[in-house]
Amino acid sequence: MNDWKKILIAVDQTETSRKALSYTAGIISNLPDAELCLLYIYPEPPPNYYSSGGSLANYQQEKTASAEGIFQTSMELLEKCGLKGNVKTRCRMADKITISQAVLDVQEEGEFGTVVVGKRGVSKAEEFLFGSISNGIVHHCNDFTVWVVG
Repeated sequence: MNDWKKILIAVDQTETSRKALSYTAGIISNLPDAELCLLYIYPEPPPNYYSSGGSLANYQQEKTASAEGIFQTSMELLEKCGLKGNVKTRCRMADKITISQAVLDVQEEGEFGTVVVGKRGVSKAEEFLFGSISNGIVHHCNDFTVWVVG
């Protein structure tokens, strides 16, 4: 089993993401050996993106720029919660896979012992049709801990 103090936090612009960051900071703020990585996963471009003149390189550049803003806001929140230290960031496109699978791939590659996600609060109908990122991660986790913060 991977070290639980090596923590991967999936971040975006939602309130549940901010709650997950605050929750994690409260737990690990006094653990000097904790490693933290913020992860932003974005979906593939919509089908009409290319037909309207967009390119994959431009799309990835736009999403990476958005991720930098999310990372900056996330770092500021972590500092307000008393967490100081080295926090890494990763940005990745979910290329022909679900966002939850992309998170699981990063977890495996980085050997993270804990994955933290916010609970989105989708309706039962939406969850049935589209699935839920937190559900997908919880149901496919193996040898690591998942914190779902609502």
